[in-house]
Amino acid sequence: HVPTVVLINPPFSSSPLIEGRHAAATFDHVRAALARLRAGGRLVAITGESFAPTANSWRGSFQRLQEQGRLVFTASLARGFFARHGTSVESRLTIFDKMPAEKPKAFVAGFGPVDDLSELLALVQREIPPRVSLATALGNGDTPIQAGVGWAGNLLTPIITTRRAAPRLAFADSARPNACVLTPAPRVSSEIVEVAYELRDWKAPEGGALSAGLYEPYAVQSIVIEGAKPHPTTLVQSAAMASVAPPKPIYRPHLPKSVVESGLLSDAQLESVVYAGEAHSSLLAGSFLVTESFDTVSAAPDDAEKVVRFRRGYYLGDGTGAGKGRQVAGVVLDNWLKGRRKALWISKSDKLLEDAQRDWSALGQEKLQIVPQSRFKQGAPIKLSEGILFTTYSTLRSVERQGRDGAVNASRLSQIIDWLGADFDGVIVFDEAHALANAAGDKGERGEKTASQQGRAGLRLQNALPGARVLYVSATGATTVANLAYATRLGLWGSTDMPFPTRPDFVAAMEAGGIAAMEVLARDLKALGLYASRALSYAGVEVEMLEHQLSAEQIRIYDSYAGAFEIIHNNLTAALEAAKITGEGGKAYNRNAKAAARSAFESNKQRFFNHLITAMKVASLIAAI
Repeated sequence: HVPTVVLINPPFSSSPLIEGRHAAATFDHVRAALARLRAGGRLVAITGESFAPTANSWRGSFQRLQEQGRLVFTASLARGFFARHGTSVESRLTIFDKMPAEKPKAFVAGFGPVDDLSELLALVQREIPPRVSLATALGNGDTPIQAGVGWAGNLLTPIITTRRAAPRLAFADSARPNACVLTPAPRVSSEIVEVAYELRDWKAPEGGALSAGLYEPYAVQSIVIEGAKPHPTTLVQSAAMASVAPPKPIYRPHLPKSVVESGLLSDAQLESVVYAGEAHSSLLAGSFLVTESFDTVSAAPDDAEKVVRFRRGYYLGDGTGAGKGRQVAGVVLDNWLKGRRKALWISKSDKLLEDAQRDWSALGQEKLQIVPQSRFKQGAPIKLSEGILFTTYSTLRSVERQGRDGAVNASRLSQIIDWLGADFDGVIVFDEAHALANAAGDKGERGEKTASQQGRAGLRLQNALPGARVLYVSATGATTVANLAYATRLGLWGSTDMPFPTRPDFVAAMEAGGIAAMEVLARDLKALGLYASRALSYAGVEVEMLEHQLSAEQIRIYDSYAGAFEIIHNNLTAALEAAKITGEGGKAYNRNAKAAARSAFESNKQRFFNHLITAMKVASLIAAI
């Protein structure tokens, strides 16, 4: 339904989840209300007194508003006009009709200040013009739906409102495509239930061989979840992972009843929620000492004070399409319903905020409960009593810096730790966890590689909050064994759970064992209930190669561009000398600038030819489609 009248009292200078004063809040709300309003409709707004076209700060805003709807009335209300309602702030009554103004820069004369309601009523009856007929505003092709009411002088007159007839699809009933049928999303009930499941014994096939393939169909092995729906697409796992079953859990998640019954989380996804909770219910073996900077963790002697114990983590290694985001939302929601109303969701890019909010709202929750850390200034406290803080790895590595007032603003990491508190026992999600690679440095082909700043920040966060329920999420956890340094909560080294006293011992053993050792490690982690890795099945998918034959003209075009880039390449040294980046003989005055220039040339060259070749193939692609 599109409204014909909007009555709005927008916030004067504040917005939810935005710290401090938000001067544009009124304008944002009025503009959004106008956009929602039916053409010819009327918008009535009570705003702050300063929101007027005569104010220099708002003149441009009113010009933009008049491109949508013309201003027909504005009057300031004296201080105390709403005193009986508990406020004495000066305010204003403003009215728009949704018809673009002929002259957006020309405004009606304002009135006021008005002292009482009777004076305002008389002014409204005398000065506000009759409402525009919606039939006139919408044009032809409309059908009347109901009558409205508007002022015509001092008399109320009915106005015929209209609704545009919905276009009909030109399909016979028998030929109507299934893709056009839309089903509403299932409603999420507010009834919270304990997810019930039964334990079952799983046995590997005799001889230990499942099949001759690399992958096996995935099925929940150790539990049967009551009322759970199967995953909407077939999942598979590697043959090695399929040869073992996870342990029988005892943890019982709490979720809205319809999340299970409506299949908002499938049986495989619910299994992840169960095993994440199971892992988070235990601590790693051993006690540890953590330095004040949170950089170093060492085993604590028996008589040590201020020792800490770390909560065990869980690794979700599902591939694309298995619904990792919803599983993360399920884990957070389970803890949310158990009273842990703070959580931290870290991802690779701020663009993924919308994905996180989508997955959270898919389980029936308010998406605005996920708040980006960028809403809060660095160094300022995060004023959220509860919520899910969303941040990125690049933000996490931000160091302390000096503000304009000379004060030193704490790092973003310190801001997070202060908000969560040292005794925090909620969920920390490391989404796209492979972005923390090289957290402890490594030896490369060109020598020692220093640890990455965001990898170190990830370790500091885990060290600072030993009670946090850490959830690692990545389909590609690490390209090398050394890059697993960030996953300290799996207990792969440093505790008595595994036979590796230190991380270098673990890395050396894995590298000596090669791929087979890594496969055994993944299998054993699954057997311990600490890791899951499922992927979409490609059964039934057929791949057909499409070859494009380059025409003589396309070959000529390619050769011409190749010749042009050859000229640039041959004269790049001269260009660097002209720019004073290098001197005679190629001596570099600025090594970083020289490297950046050459890198820019090569990357742009590759990008250009990639686009050129892609464009040449489009003709064959369209013909094949």
